[in-house]
Amino acid sequence: MNHLTLSPALGWPVGLAIAVTMLACAVAQIVLHIRRRGQSDETVWACARRSLACMLVAVMALTPSIVSSTNSRAINATDVVVAVDVTGSMAVKDAQYGSAEQLSRLDVSKQAVKDITAMYPNSSFAALRFGASGTLDVPLTPDSKAIDNWADTLAPESTSVSAGSTLDVPIDQLLLTCKSIHEQHPDDAIVLYLISDGEQTSSKTRRTFSSLRRYLSDAFTIAVGSEQGGNIPMTGDGVNEGDGQWFTDPETGEPGVSRMNADEMNTIADELSGTAIQLNATTTMNDGASKEASDKWRVTQTTKQRTRTVAVVWPFAIAVALLLAFEAGAWITQSRRLL
Repeated sequence: MNHLTLSPALGWPVGLAIAVTMLACAVAQIVLHIRRRGQSDETVWACARRSLACMLVAVMALTPSIVSSTNSRAINATDVVVAVDVTGSMAVKDAQYGSAEQLSRLDVSKQAVKDITAMYPNSSFAALRFGASGTLDVPLTPDSKAIDNWADTLAPESTSVSAGSTLDVPIDQLLLTCKSIHEQHPDDAIVLYLISDGEQTSSKTRRTFSSLRRYLSDAFTIAVGSEQGGNIPMTGDGVNEGDGQWFTDPETGEPGVSRMNADEMNTIADELSGTAIQLNATTTMNDGASKEASDKWRVTQTTKQRTRTVAVVWPFAIAVALLLAFEAGAWITQSRRLL
């Protein structure tokens, strides 16, 4: 909301000194006019003109200003929730993304996340990772760059903490996140992107994702990797422990092989009433934009309020210039009359 204030351009000490001096001059002009009323040809208009000019200069010295606050911004009423699998199998280098180059599944996931944020300009995003547990890393934010930076930090969890992949790990956190978003912005479109290789190695029966449907406008499961699969590298604290060191399958004693399970990702997409996409050499996230993205806008309060002070001196300057022009004209007329 805009409001008026005083913000002396020369600083308060100098501005106040000039203002006081000019007001004193205005008062002195009036007092002298009254005292010399019978001995001078100064008119009331001349006295008023000179006093008013002094008062206007005093006001200009204090620099009247308008303060405007910027505390809101308009964003698209679409909230995109991105969940990325970071289990050890995501380090397998058998994935492709728009080319024949072999990349790790997690590297392809990072590219997919960045393409997702690019597909939803001016929207809000939330991001979580899941492995042994599901963690909300980035709460809902309109800052898409924060999501891109988060994607760059993703790393496969250590194989030492892995107890078998369980695809239903993110369900609880996704429910909490989507429910919270829906309660805060009930008119928003909520779109979920679940990125994983679809591998379920745990002996536990997977829970259904259908409980999320009540909060979602649309959903996508993004499968990364290949059905041929590849060996799982040993990882610790998000980095490979060494070339040629593979995770050993305890049942066979041989290096473990992880395969992308497209059928499982298709099943999850059905449970979400969504769409399944398999990323490969010819398919990228450009094929996965939601048709349910909102074209509406909502206004939200920003966390940081910004104020801008704009000086409004020009009306007073114009008034002073007109008064001085009148004063000059009166002086010229009086000078010619005395010749």
